[in-house]
Amino acid sequence: MTTPDPVMGERRALLNIAYRLLGSLAEAEDAVQEAYARWFALAPDRRDAIVSPGAWLTTVTGRVCLNVLGSARARRETYVGDWLPEPVPEDQGGDPADRVTLDESVGMAFLVVLESMTPAERVAFVLHDVFCHSFAEVAEIVGRTPAACRQLASSARRRVRAARGTATPAARQAVIVRDFKQAWEAKDIDALIGLLDPAATATADGGGLATTFLHPLEGAERIAAAWVELARRRPPATAFVERTVNGRPGLVAVEDGVTVTVFAFDVADDRIRHIWVVRNPEKLRLWTS
Repeated sequence: MTTPDPVMGERRALLNIAYRLLGSLAEAEDAVQEAYARWFALAPDRRDAIVSPGAWLTTVTGRVCLNVLGSARARRETYVGDWLPEPVPEDQGGDPADRVTLDESVGMAFLVVLESMTPAERVAFVLHDVFCHSFAEVAEIVGRTPAACRQLASSARRRVRAARGTATPAARQAVIVRDFKQAWEAKDIDALIGLLDPAATATADGGGLATTFLHPLEGAERIAAAWVELARRRPPATAFVERTVNGRPGLVAVEDGVTVTVFAFDVADDRIRHIWVVRNPEKLRLWTS
């Protein structure tokens, strides 16, 4: 029987950290791969001298992600339309080491709030508040003092609190999403308006590779009207299917067996506050079995 390699056994934990830091599974996989490449590039005696390979790999992964976040800001200025995090399905297939744990820290609403933070805030908050690393460990990654990292995490925490509404239980969220699907298919604009918060927003990400609206839609009436129009233009072969999106009830649009759109929802106080529409095919690679 082969003994598991403890160093490679860190992969899933590293991938989970990197996905929350970057909001992109593809970029997270690249960051973890880079950390391992640096580990195996070390001389054997240097590797043997490292007391905790897991801590070393976490530090390197965090630094790689911090650099990626810095360059991502510039890249996203040229991105066509809004950039949304890459959605993750419940069934991710493949090796368990390559799967993201779906908990509240990967909900689309949470990831979108993380996108509003500075790279240093995001790293400090995710590593300390989500993964329970000490501020001394975070300081090594961010290159600031532990006290400064404490301030960064505190600032990030305020952003998260400000964005939260009254939590709606998952079972109730599923009912609301199902009701939305049925009202949408029925082109019932009044029912759609009733399910949406009056100040609801809808944001889409086509990345210039798929047709969608380029600017966020605001207000229940405007979103409901847009969704009814979508229903009218819907190709006959398109089916809307209830799926779990980042651990929350969501919908996907499937055409000829291929997932072409993922819809994620933020439900608070029994109303839909946000809808995120991901149509960029590069972000949907895990969604078609």
